[in-house]
Amino acid sequence: MAGADRASRSRGRRVVAVLGAVGLLLGAGVAYAVPSASAATVDTSASYVFVNRHSGKAMDLYDWSTAENAPVNQWTRNDLAVQQWQFVDAGGGFYKVRSRHSGKVLELPNGNDGTQLVQSTDRSSATQQFRLQDSAGGFVRFVNRQWNKVIDVWEWSTADGGRLAGYSDLDGANQQWQLIRLGGGTPSTPAPAYPQPMTVSGDVGVHDPTVVKRPDGTYLVAHTGDNIALKTSTDRVTYRNAGTVFPGGAPWTTTYTGGARNLWAPDLSYRNGRYFLYYSASTFGSNRSAIFLATSPTGASGSWTNEGLVIESRTSDTFNAIDPNLFVDDQGRLWLTFGSFWSGIKMIEIDPSTGRRLGSAMRSLAAYGPGIEAPVLVKRGSWYYLYVSFDRCCQGAASTYRVMVGRSASPTGPFVDRTGRDMLSGGGTQILASHGSVHGPGHQAVLADTDGDLLFYHYYADNGTSLLGVNRLRYDADAWPYVS
Repeated sequence: MAGADRASRSRGRRVVAVLGAVGLLLGAGVAYAVPSASAATVDTSASYVFVNRHSGKAMDLYDWSTAENAPVNQWTRNDLAVQQWQFVDAGGGFYKVRSRHSGKVLELPNGNDGTQLVQSTDRSSATQQFRLQDSAGGFVRFVNRQWNKVIDVWEWSTADGGRLAGYSDLDGANQQWQLIRLGGGTPSTPAPAYPQPMTVSGDVGVHDPTVVKRPDGTYLVAHTGDNIALKTSTDRVTYRNAGTVFPGGAPWTTTYTGGARNLWAPDLSYRNGRYFLYYSASTFGSNRSAIFLATSPTGASGSWTNEGLVIESRTSDTFNAIDPNLFVDDQGRLWLTFGSFWSGIKMIEIDPSTGRRLGSAMRSLAAYGPGIEAPVLVKRGSWYYLYVSFDRCCQGAASTYRVMVGRSASPTGPFVDRTGRDMLSGGGTQILASHGSVHGPGHQAVLADTDGDLLFYHYYADNGTSLLGVNRLRYDADAWPYVS
């Protein structure tokens, strides 16, 4: 049955592609009025963006990767270095196609239909060489020298992140690309050079950290762990274990954890002489989840009082009640942002007198199909910034977490990224991603300290250990944050 299903899907792809090609031929009288994009017009000193005729999206290095054999997918056009390509003459009418971001070249590793297009170190292999075949309307197809297959948007996807693959040449619209010349010289936007985390020491094994500065000038960190783990630091450099929030356990959460003691993604704040802790109870991959509140006069292990359930989600819901973050606006109203995967990031209002939910309204703030979670809302100047983590956590050094941000003039949105794209439509400006031995940085928290804003987060070392990362947050001339 599985083989028959695959054959049926393949036939479906071919029928659609052939019909698309027929449509192009029928419209050739109009299409050929536009100059053809001939291989002879390629400028090897220029940079190009390649835009797919079917999806309107650009060929893009996924997650700003510089890694060997990293996938090449499609993404909304932004003309950043990650979408810029240069042709390198390989002789015989073929070219190597080199990324302006990574310096690696496109490769089709084998000739099977559906093989993922990747980037790799230039070996002058025929698998890394392409000729340009004209299509109607000024579009071209990339034909691989080794396999004679073309670069294809797999399954006619129109989504950000849709995979690019090798496929038999059907001249379908999903195999046709517009070459948009950007000019020569340095890329218009250089690849981000992310800094290393600041030096930290001691007990720095954390996951999903949150932090507050205490009245005495020391720091209190809470993070995912059995009964919620605590750490303290006197200088923001050296950290020590400080026990757990609930050393006697938290039996009121086991309905959501399947009996496990592991509680997730806490959010610490300090207001009016009291510590507030919102935290999550769930199991991996399920949206049968809940957010609870605890308070303490000192923040110390065993001093916390259970204040009860704030919000829960059931498997029939379209949201997931984990990853809380409390925000107090200029009018003193309290807002709780939360959410993980499903339909994205949500917001509810909080009653200042109880710390629990006020009313039934729920707002949607951000969504991103491949994965979004860990919202953090802060205000700096006249802007409200919403930080989130995109993609996948919790896979050790293979994690693809990255920190994104959008901003709004209102605490309730709409939030947009630097290009103006709404975060509800997948928008977000990347400020930190994997680099070197820092893998999957994310689940961030922002601390306003006396020497400026800091970004706390976890990341994975090469051996898969989850560690505390801290970097400074600065703001450019347009008031957009960046990590330094």
